[in-house]
Amino acid sequence: MARVPVADGVFTSVDDPRLIGSKCDNCGNHMFPTQGSCPKCAGTSTSDVELETRGELWTWTVQGYPPKAPPYLGDADPKTFQPFGVGYVELPGQVKVEARLTEADPEKLKIGMPMELTLVPLYTNDDGDEVVTFAFAPISENGEQS
Repeated sequence: MARVPVADGVFTSVDDPRLIGSKCDNCGNHMFPTQGSCPKCAGTSTSDVELETRGELWTWTVQGYPPKAPPYLGDADPKTFQPFGVGYVELPGQVKVEARLTEADPEKLKIGMPMELTLVPLYTNDDGDEVVTFAFAPISENGEQS
């Protein structure tokens, strides 16, 4: 079984992932996902950039029921669905990224806690490949995912 990304152009690879964003060539504003124009200054020249892999949890909630499928590609069966955290992670000097969180326990999520980019399984495709998407995991003070 291979690991394959949920979509092309969202992150760099499944082995050493980094999110791919855009940076405005005029004002330096960062965006995610990539965009061809800047919502801050209306500039029309942007460059693709690899975003930071660590940031702070800006806010969060728990997805306690299956999202509507499609477009959701994960387990949407109410009998087997597992709740997951969803939050915004602020990447220093760049952008806030909306993402799935690896932690869904409200007692373990705190605004401002350090987070790190990771990949999580989403579903198995018809070829038997594990389709993965990006997520952020809490990290300890010494920088290890918890």
